[in-house]
Amino acid sequence: MSDKHSARIVMERCDILGTFSEESGRLTRRFATPPMKQVNETVGAWMRATGMTVHVDAIGNLVGRYEAAEPGARTLLLGSHLDTVPNAGKYDGPLGVMVALACIERLQMRGERLPFAIEVLGFADEEGLRYRCAYLGSSVVAGTFPAQLLELSDSDGMTMAEAIRDFGGDPAALATAKRERNDILGYCEVHIEQGPVLEANDIPVGVVSAIAGQSRLAANFTGEAGHAGTVPMVLRRDALCAAAEFALLVESYARSVPGLVATVGQLVVQPGASNVIPDDVMLSVDVRHQDDAIRERACQWFRHQTQRIAQERQLTADWQVRQERCTVSCAPGLQDMLAQGIEEQGYPVHVLSSGAGHDGVMLSVITEIALLFVRCYKGISHHPTESVMEDDVAVAIEVLERFLLLLADEEGRRRF
Repeated sequence: MSDKHSARIVMERCDILGTFSEESGRLTRRFATPPMKQVNETVGAWMRATGMTVHVDAIGNLVGRYEAAEPGARTLLLGSHLDTVPNAGKYDGPLGVMVALACIERLQMRGERLPFAIEVLGFADEEGLRYRCAYLGSSVVAGTFPAQLLELSDSDGMTMAEAIRDFGGDPAALATAKRERNDILGYCEVHIEQGPVLEANDIPVGVVSAIAGQSRLAANFTGEAGHAGTVPMVLRRDALCAAAEFALLVESYARSVPGLVATVGQLVVQPGASNVIPDDVMLSVDVRHQDDAIRERACQWFRHQTQRIAQERQLTADWQVRQERCTVSCAPGLQDMLAQGIEEQGYPVHVLSSGAGHDGVMLSVITEIALLFVRCYKGISHHPTESVMEDDVAVAIEVLERFLLLLADEEGRRRF
């Protein structure tokens, strides 16, 4: 099977997966929903066709296993996530699973087994859309899933524990579903860049050196509701105005610090009537930087501003840290193997960092990780216009396949 033929199949499969959505006319696929079950069933069938054994674990991760040449070997993990953001593109997440599966198909067609087993993982949740808490799938694999998250409720009032059970999972088994460090050889993920660097340099793929640290926070302002037509402006305790002032301060501060990005992405306004002064507003804050100290300093400043604004406006403010992850470095030895695969394709090696989070953040707790970026159109991601070129996908398949063979080589394993 040629690289181009494999790439064409990957693109066709991404098109198919893009049809499994909770919403008509746009792609939205949350954790533990019927469209996620459809995706797992479809990808699972493709995996079984290659001779892989397939199962879905306790939280809903899809796992396809391609056995090693000899029993008792360690396991290399490949893959990415299969959930999406609202109104998503087709490639953020699924592309990595499909490229990994393409490499397994090529090994299977040659009748080739490697000195290690390979598992292709389709993680159940990376985006954190349904419960506002990311990396649910990979945290279970890494053994870092916090049990208290099971009590969280979605917008319909369903707890995470209930959603997992409805999906066919087992909340009680999450603590024992982790993979053992000694069994894992490493983790490698292919992902669209979600940025414009590769396109600007006219390069199809790049090697990631590190994944930036991230804080997911929530601020809550509480004031007093009142009639929009009868309460004088000077007597109002408007929670939404406080939230708006805070959101602009977040933007202003982030613009003043090189490399820092901070986003207010969600607002929940109560009571939400056009003729009632808002008395309660929750807003999310996403803060990222490669230097953890800079990120932490920003978070502290943001928290201080919530208290200052609340005091000045005679409100109360609450601050929550929902998730916090330090910057994660990719393994130099694995980076070198990806770089060699790129050089052998005749392309320059471009090393870059990732501002976006990836499941490798969680898996870095139990093993070393690598990440290969694929050029995407204008760097657009988390949007329907998200796009990759088939020729670039062909390069990514060849690089990942070469990575596998280098890792299988005695010298490659010694370097690792």
